[in-house]
Amino acid sequence: MQVTSTYRFARISAFKAREVTREIQGHSASIALDLLTFSPKKAAVLVKKTLKSAIANAENNNDLRVDTLLVKEAVVGEGPTFKRFRARARGGASPLRKRTSHIRIVLSDELVPEGPGKRPKPSKGAREGVAGKKSRAKTQQPEREAVAEPAPAAEQGETKMDAPAATTEPVTEPEPITEPEPTEEKE
Repeated sequence: MQVTSTYRFARISAFKAREVTREIQGHSASIALDLLTFSPKKAAVLVKKTLKSAIANAENNNDLRVDTLLVKEAVVGEGPTFKRFRARARGGASPLRKRTSHIRIVLSDELVPEGPGKRPKPSKGAREGVAGKKSRAKTQQPEREAVAEPAPAAEQGETKMDAPAATTEPVTEPEPITEPEPTEEKE
């Protein structure tokens, strides 16, 4: 069974109210009320008012239980626009558009609400584009291991020019840290 509630001529633009209705669509009525209670937007107050009306319609008119209700649809359509003018410099005027909207919420008890699940991941080819193939080619190259084998004790002091070193970077000993000498101050 479906139950509908409509808030007509709400004094908010449909664009702003749609942000809030997208959040609650598909959730159970109690979770949707919680989401709207803690949302800082003005539209949340108006949508919450409409949702409470839909819940009351379901309870009183159709004898439905609240805990089985699901927000099947939450739609915001554009209402009429009030056209006003504001005085501007040198006798001019600029138009003001005060937009309104119609908020409609449809509750249903036919579907069981699902918990927040994971979205299926798109395939790698769909995620990456032409640029992704280049970056994937770079990441799939095997890492070069920079493990140096210890030289025999006789050759530690010597370096051969013919044989390449195990690492490409020259090995240098770190210099000991010395503190600067204190300078004497004249009195």
